[in-house]
Amino acid sequence: MRRVQEEKKGESILPAVFPEARGRDYRHLTRKPTDSTIYTILDSGTRHISHPKNFMALDSNATATSFDELQMKIKQGDARVGIIGLGYVGLPLALLYSAQKFRVTGFDIDSRKVDTIAKGGSYIFRIAAEEIQAAKANGFSATSDYSKIAEMDVVIICVPTPLNEYHEPDLSFITGTTHSIAPHLRAGQLVVLESTTYPGTTEEVMIPILEKENKSGLKAARNGSSAGKEFLVAFSPEREDPGNTTVARRDIPKVVGGLNEQASEVACALYGAIFNRTVPVSSPAAAEMTKLLENIYRCVNIALVNELKLLCLRMGIDIWEVIAAASTKPFGFHPFYPGPGLGGHCIPVDPFYLSWKAKEWDFRTRFIELAGEINTNMPYHVLSSVATALNRHKKSVNGARVLVLGVAYKKDIDDLRESPALTIIELLQKDGAEVSYNDPYFPVIGKGRKYSLDLKCAELKDLGKYDCVLIVTDHSDYDYRRIVQEAQLVVDTRNATRGIESKKVVHC
Repeated sequence: MRRVQEEKKGESILPAVFPEARGRDYRHLTRKPTDSTIYTILDSGTRHISHPKNFMALDSNATATSFDELQMKIKQGDARVGIIGLGYVGLPLALLYSAQKFRVTGFDIDSRKVDTIAKGGSYIFRIAAEEIQAAKANGFSATSDYSKIAEMDVVIICVPTPLNEYHEPDLSFITGTTHSIAPHLRAGQLVVLESTTYPGTTEEVMIPILEKENKSGLKAARNGSSAGKEFLVAFSPEREDPGNTTVARRDIPKVVGGLNEQASEVACALYGAIFNRTVPVSSPAAAEMTKLLENIYRCVNIALVNELKLLCLRMGIDIWEVIAAASTKPFGFHPFYPGPGLGGHCIPVDPFYLSWKAKEWDFRTRFIELAGEINTNMPYHVLSSVATALNRHKKSVNGARVLVLGVAYKKDIDDLRESPALTIIELLQKDGAEVSYNDPYFPVIGKGRKYSLDLKCAELKDLGKYDCVLIVTDHSDYDYRRIVQEAQLVVDTRNATRGIESKKVVHC
C-alpha cells in the first residue's frame, strides 16, 4: 500500500490514507496543492518526491523510474547541479543555474578558485564579485572534494582539452576528471560532457571509465536497456564567447546529444531551464562534431584572410579596405579578419583534434590541416615583420627593446589561452630581443601549460625608449594616436592604427 502524506511547512500532519491508492500506481492521483503545501509521495518508504509547486497527474500505467524523478526535479528546480571545472565555461554556467535557484556545487582542483568563491570574490574579469555573492546567497558553493559528486543529481564536466607538444589531443583533464567521478557515481544521475573534443570521446573514452570504475556495477543507459542500475550520459558543447556583450548567454541555443532518447530528453530539460532554446541531435558524436564544425568553419576562413593579407602586403593593397568593401554584399559573404595568429581554447585547437581522429578512419583532412598550418605560422610572420621594420631603422632584433601591447587572445578580455602573443614574445626573446609587455587585464604573466615567461606589466609611458612597439591585441583602452606619437616605431598586427597617418606605423 502506498501512503500519501500531506505536510504543511514547519509542521507534520497525520498521514491521510487514500483507499483508491491501494495496489495501484500513485501517479494517477491529481491534486493541486497551494504554494504553502508540500505533497510527499512515499512508495514503500523508498521514493520521496516533493516540491511546493503543482504535482502533475501522470499516466497510471507508466513505470516510475529514477530518470522520471530526475526530470521532474529538473523541471521543478529541485535538482542538485554539480559543475566540474570553474573556468571561463564552468563558472558562467554555474551562475546561470544559480540565478534560476538551482542548488549548484562547483568542483575544481585549483584551491585558489575554491577559496576565492568561498570569500565571495571573482577571478574572471568580466564576472563581478557581486554575481558570485548573489549566487552564494542562492546556495552556490565550490569544493575540491569529489566525494560530494554522490550528492549531485546532475554532473556537468567543463574541463580543458588542449593539445600536447606534438599537436595531438590531450584528454588528460577529461580522463582525470572521469576517474575522480566514477567511484561516487550513483544510479539515476545525468553526466554531461561539455569540453570540446573529437567525435567519439564521450562513448569511447568517458563512458568506459565510468562503467568500469563505479562501485555499484552501474551502466550507462542505452536504447533497449532496462532501467535500474543505470546513469544517463550526454554531450553538449559549450558555446562560451568571452567578451561578447551583444548576445546574452541565455539566447545561445544549446546543442544536446544523449546516449539514448531519455538522456537527450533529460539533458534538454536541464539546459532548457537556463537557455531559451535546446537543439537535440541524434548522438553524442553528432554533438561533438557539431562543435568542431562551428570552430573549424572559423579557422578555415580566418586562414583564408590571413593568406590574402600576406599577398596584399606584397601587392601594396590594404586587406582591411578590401574586407570592408566585400562586406557590403548583402548575401553570400561573411567577414573574417586577419591577425597575428589564432587564440582562445577552441579555434586553434579543434582542427587538430579532428585531423587526428580522421587518421583512425584512413582519411586525411588536407583542407583543414592547411588552414591550421597557415594560422600557426602567423606569429612567425609577425617576427619577420618586426625584424624587417627594425632593419629599416638600422637595428636588429638582437638587443632591441620591444614593447608588446596586449597579450590576451582577443580584445577587451582577460583570457590568455593559446594567445599568439605568448608565442610572439618567446620568438622575440629567442632572437635576443629585450621584451616587455603591457596589458590592462594582466598585471603579470607567469607560468602556464605551454609557457613560462615571468613578466610584469610595464607602464604605458616613456614609449620612446623602446625600439619597437608591437600591437598584438587591440584593446579599446589604448590611445593609439598617443602611442604612435610617442613611439619610435609601431608594428600593427590588428589594424588598430587605422586612420592614423604616420611613417612610424608598419602594418603587419
